[in-house]
Amino acid sequence: MTANPFGPSKSADIATGGGAAHCTGYWTVDCIGTLEHRLSGLVWPEGARVAIDASRVTAMDTAGAWLLRRALHALESEGREVALSGLRPEHEALLGMVRDLDLAGKLAVPVPALGVLARIGRWAWTSRDQALGMLAFVGEVGVAALRSAAHPSRIRWRTVLRNVETAGFDALPLAGLLSFLMGIVIAYQLAAQLARYGANIFVTDLVGLAMLRELSPLLTAIIVAGRSGSSYAAEIGTMKVTEEIDALRTIGIAPMDLLVLPKIAALVVALPLLSAYADALGVMGGMIMAKSVLGVSYADFLDRFPHALRLTDFLVGVGKAPVFAGIIAVVGCYQGFQVTGDAESVGRKTTLSVVQSIFLVIVADALFSVAFSWLRI
Repeated sequence: MTANPFGPSKSADIATGGGAAHCTGYWTVDCIGTLEHRLSGLVWPEGARVAIDASRVTAMDTAGAWLLRRALHALESEGREVALSGLRPEHEALLGMVRDLDLAGKLAVPVPALGVLARIGRWAWTSRDQALGMLAFVGEVGVAALRSAAHPSRIRWRTVLRNVETAGFDALPLAGLLSFLMGIVIAYQLAAQLARYGANIFVTDLVGLAMLRELSPLLTAIIVAGRSGSSYAAEIGTMKVTEEIDALRTIGIAPMDLLVLPKIAALVVALPLLSAYADALGVMGGMIMAKSVLGVSYADFLDRFPHALRLTDFLVGVGKAPVFAGIIAVVGCYQGFQVTGDAESVGRKTTLSVVQSIFLVIVADALFSVAFSWLRI
């Protein structure tokens, strides 16, 4: 017989004899190809206790340990006691690791569903943490704003102007079109009721009051929250994921001065101007619909307008805009800084920033309405 020039062949085997099972050879991934088939058809010794001798196992890796562990588990599931002996310490440690991983997987599968009260409690606790975090962020913004006011040379005017352009000038077409259409809708809905009582001219009062005091600033704020608020969250969140914010801190640039304050300042300037622009186009839409449906001429509409509305009505609407701007900018920047880990977090926080901004803007508008009613403004 000719000797194998490549050395002795390696194999793994298991056999029964003398009331026990004997494991031999190399229980490694490259040698257990046929062993799995042998285990599935192996006739184990009879009796409630099965002895397995592994003293002649030369080598074992994770694949071999897993295969042995599966055989032991099959015997135990039949209610039989398994006595494993002769395993080397390193092989025994590997088998223990596989056993622990298997047990951990089984323990992790059943996840009990939270009850209604538990979900409400978790939501309340998360909302509390969010509120405290945002309050702390507002405090940081206030301190940074005071520091910049004390040292005007720290203000980045070019960044402020660029944000005014993107948040204000670029939003003119969308804000104007939406306000124009809203004016048309309001005048059309009022036309049937006013014509019934012969009060066509009062369409000026209702359109002007609705647009100037409520709808123009509110709709403009919602548009800006969707455009600019989401943009702020996505920009800052992406910079955090790519560690650009850490790089800014490393070179001595405060992210609050570069990324947050210019956005807040720009939006506080741009949103009142957008609201005034939306007022004009909303009234124009109502005026066109009033002439088309109610027969109120442009001259009569414009002649009635200064008698129907006061300067206070215009100032009330425009005065809300800076508050709405502050809410949108702060929420967008705060959610951007809350991004952690990956791009999925960027999308999640961007969506959350829009939802929270719109919700808080509507809450602020409701509080303004209550306060103005109490003050009789």
